[in-house]
This record gives sequence, structure tokens and C-alpha cells, in this order.
Amino acid sequence: MNDYARKTGLLKEKDKNLEGSDYREGLAAVLSILVPEEHLQFEGQTKDKLGSPLARPVVDGIVSDKLTFFLMENGELASNLIRKAIKARDAREAARKARDESRNGKKNKKDKGLLSGKLTPAQSKNPAKNELYLVEGDSAGGSAKQGRDRKFQAILPLRGKVINTAKAKMADILKNEEINTMIYTIGAGVGADFSIEDANYDKIIIMTDADTDGAHIQTLLLTFFYRYMRPLVEAGHVYIALPPLYKMSKGKGKKEEVAYAWTDGELEELRKQFGKGATLQRYKGLGEMNADQLWETTMNPETRTLIRVTIEDLARAERRVNVLMGDKVEPRRKWIEDNVKFTLEETTAF
Repeated sequence: MNDYARKTGLLKEKDKNLEGSDYREGLAAVLSILVPEEHLQFEGQTKDKLGSPLARPVVDGIVSDKLTFFLMENGELASNLIRKAIKARDAREAARKARDESRNGKKNKKDKGLLSGKLTPAQSKNPAKNELYLVEGDSAGGSAKQGRDRKFQAILPLRGKVINTAKAKMADILKNEEINTMIYTIGAGVGADFSIEDANYDKIIIMTDADTDGAHIQTLLLTFFYRYMRPLVEAGHVYIALPPLYKMSKGKGKKEEVAYAWTDGELEELRKQFGKGATLQRYKGLGEMNADQLWETTMNPETRTLIRVTIEDLARAERRVNVLMGDKVEPRRKWIEDNVKFTLEETTAF
């Protein structure tokens, strides 16, 4: 592949050879090999890899000859493969650079400037105990900063929606300020160079409003973690905070009784419990809670509700992003028709 790339001028003389992983990204091959039983060997307990030493040179020779012929006969496709591999190399090098810079973040003035005014760090320097809250907006971020336990909880407000990493190139992803700030804050790199041992936090907690915008931000963040920090999820370090939807209160002063509901079912139970004379508040966003309420309902480890994100959750989130924000119109139209129910008020407003 590199020989072909140089012969066609896609790789210049000054360029380094592309790595095998650059070419293999996104490609799949099916290879059928018949090996005599006396030479048949497998590697590992699961026997999922052929280990016969005689097979490799035979396969290498055949693939090399056939692939060279294929490239010469299919110039346009070959050029596209080379260009795709070059993009993969650029992404790999950008990811490595981001990881190196994030590792040296404490000494790097650029990193301190990037986090200045954004991250509110925890006092503890113990990654095994610390938590990072990714919070939607400055208003909620302000309440979270005041209500947190500053010993082990750090707050990173996200101003606006992050880039859709399902469609963007790595170079563009690293230019996105919100993504870049997260990478430096977590401190473990990104992509193929991500190292979970270097992570600065035991829990990464996504805390957004309980509305469609909040769900959208969650989906974009989960897609990013799925694609570029997957070991965090596989090890169970990514969570979603569940703020309550309702607050019900009765009485005043020291006699005031307060309870919260996360679902309509819980709300009905509170209605029965409180009876007449109760006051109901529907939270439209995290910014409506004061610091004490946010701590009590969403940040206190003893009373909060967190959902630990699984790899299945991330795969589902990425599929949804691909449907709703991808280039193909038909899957998006079908999803909206199947899942969105328009009310009379929404139709009238439209």
C-alpha cells in the first residue's frame, strides 16, 4: 500500500510510511485458509487466532500479489483508500499529541489557560476518590460549584453543545473547545492513545436538564466517550445524574415538609402523601435549583441517583446520533415518524 501511495504521489518523499492500523481502520477482510492437520496450531485458550508458522509467509505472499494487482486495476478506489488512511494517520497523530499535552498539563501554561475560568477543581489529588461533573450551562454550573463537596467533586460547565463526533474528523474534534477542555481535564489522552491509568477522576458524571436539549447533550457526550474514551465506560467510570422533575412542599419555616419526585408515578404518590394545601414546583432546568437542593437531590453520594453507563448504552447513543444527525435523510424521517408524537399545542405553535 505504501509503495503504491508513493508511486502515485499520494505519499510524498518527505512523508513517513503509513502504519498498518491506518489502512485497516474501517476495513474488513474474510480469508479462507486450508491448513493440513499436522501443521494446524492455534494461539491462546480461546483458539481464536491461527498460530501455524507456515501459514503466514504463504498468506503474505498471496495477499501482496493480489492486492498489488487490485490496486493497479482499481485506481480510483485505491486512491480513496490511501486518502482515508492518511486521514486516519492525521487523527492518530493528533490524538497522540493531545494525550502528551494533557499528561503534561500541570506544567503547560497553555493547558492552564485552557482550563482557567472553566474547571473548578477538587481539593483532593486522589484520582480514585475524585468526581468530575460535566454540567450543562453556566447557571447550573454556578449552583453546582456552590453545592458540591469541594474535597472531591470538580465542576466543568459545558457552554453549548459539543461537536457531533460521529461525523467530524479528529482534527476538527480537537479544535472544538468543549471537547478539548474535557480531554485536558480528564488527562488520559484520546482515541487510540487513551490510557485509563492516567485518568484524573474515578467518576465522570454527566449532569444535564431533564429535557430534550439535555438528552441531546447527553447523547453527544456518550458518542464521544464511545468513540474516543471507551475504556472509561468499559471500566464503569461514566455516569448520568438524574435530577428530580418535581418538588412538593407543605408548611413554612421549620415545619416545612419537602419531598422530590423523579417520575410522574412518584409525583402521584407524593400527592396522596401530602394531601391538600401542598405546593408543587416543576423543575424546567438545573438552574432553577439552589445549591442546597442540587446537593441534596443530585450530588450527595448518600441521596443522589446515578445511572452507570454501559457499553450497550453508548452503542445505542451512537446509533441514534448517526440516524438523527447523519447524512442520510430517509432513516431520520422514519425515526421521527415512528417515535415523535406531536401534540395539538406543538402543531399550533408550528
